[in-house]
Amino acid sequence: MRLEDFGYNDNIDKFRIENNLQGLEIGRVVSEHKESYTVKTETGELKAEITGNLRFSAKGREDFPAVGDWVSLTIHDADFALIHNILPRSSVISRQAVGQFGEIQLIATNIDYAFLVQAVDRDFNINRLERYLTICHASKVSPMIVLTKTDLRDEQEIAEIIASINQRIENIPVIAISNKTQDGYDALRKLMEKGKTYCMLGSSGVGKSTLLNNLSGSAIMRTDAISKSTSKGRHVTSHRELIVLDNGGMLIDNPGMREVGIVDGSHGLEATFDKIFSLSQNCRFTDCTHTSEAGCSVIEALGKGEIDQASYDSYMKMEREKAHFASSVAERRKKDKSFGKMVKAYKNNMNKNRD
Repeated sequence: MRLEDFGYNDNIDKFRIENNLQGLEIGRVVSEHKESYTVKTETGELKAEITGNLRFSAKGREDFPAVGDWVSLTIHDADFALIHNILPRSSVISRQAVGQFGEIQLIATNIDYAFLVQAVDRDFNINRLERYLTICHASKVSPMIVLTKTDLRDEQEIAEIIASINQRIENIPVIAISNKTQDGYDALRKLMEKGKTYCMLGSSGVGKSTLLNNLSGSAIMRTDAISKSTSKGRHVTSHRELIVLDNGGMLIDNPGMREVGIVDGSHGLEATFDKIFSLSQNCRFTDCTHTSEAGCSVIEALGKGEIDQASYDSYMKMEREKAHFASSVAERRKKDKSFGKMVKAYKNNMNKNRD
C-alpha cells in the first residue's frame, strides 16, 4: 500500500523534506505493546522500538510514539526497525493518566473524527458524552455520537434518548445502530471518508470491537458473549490498533475507559458548554466561579431554567478537575525542578571532592 492510503499528506511530506529526513523510511504506528510498536510502511509491516536518544530526550509519555503517529525509522532486518523521530501531530486525544500524579495518557494521534460510542441500555450517560466531547474539542477532533444496541430498546425509547442528547448537545451527528440487526450501518458508512482516521471512545462493553468488525467485514477484534447480568460484552480489547477499512477510512479501536479525566479543557470546555461560556461574559466579576457570586449571569440563567441543571453540574465538575490537574502538573514540575537542583548540587560536591 502507498503511504497516502494511511493518511500521508503534503504537510507531512513538507516536514520530511525541510528536516532532511529523505534518507529515512516513513511509516505510521498501527499498534503499541509496552513500548514495542508495529509500523506500517510502503515496504510492509515492521516491528519497531525507539532509539536510546529518543528515549533519553523524552520528558513525558507524550514524547513517546502513540498509535496514529507518523515516524521516521531505519530498517535493520527484514521485519525490525528503529524509530528516530515522531513527526508533528495534527491532533492528540489524551486524558489524565489513571492513578498517576499529574501525568497524561495519550489515547491516539492524528485523528480526524471520533466516534463517541454508548449503548442505549444501562451504560447510557449524557454526562460521559460531554466528557468525550470536551476531549475532542480540546484535541481539534470532530466528534460523532454512535448509539449501539438499539435492538434492546423500542423505537419510542430510542427517539427519546436522541431527543435528550439533542437538547443538551447541539450540532453533533447522532447515529443509532444495532450490531445485531445491522440497522444504521449504511448511514454510518456514508459519513466515513477515504484517507481519514477515526477512533472510538467509550466504556468497556458498549460494542466498539463488534462495531469495528462489522465495518471491516471481518472478525479483526475478538468479542466475548454478552453477560446476562449486565447486558454487556466482556472487556476484550487490551491495546490500541489502527485498521484500514475497505472504504479507505482508518479506524482505531481503543480499550474501554472507566475514567475520563480532563487534561486541558480550556478550549474543550468552552466548545462543549458554549452557552455557559457565552453567559459568563456578562458576569459582574471577571473571576466569577459561577457558584454563589452576586451578578453571576450563569446562576441567574440556571434559576430561570435557561440552562439544564445536569449540564451545569457536569460543567462545574470538569472545571474542578481541570483546575486540580493543572495544580498537579505545577506541583510535579516543582518537585522535578527541586530534584534536578539536588542532583546538580550533588555532582558539584563530588567534583570538588575529587579536586
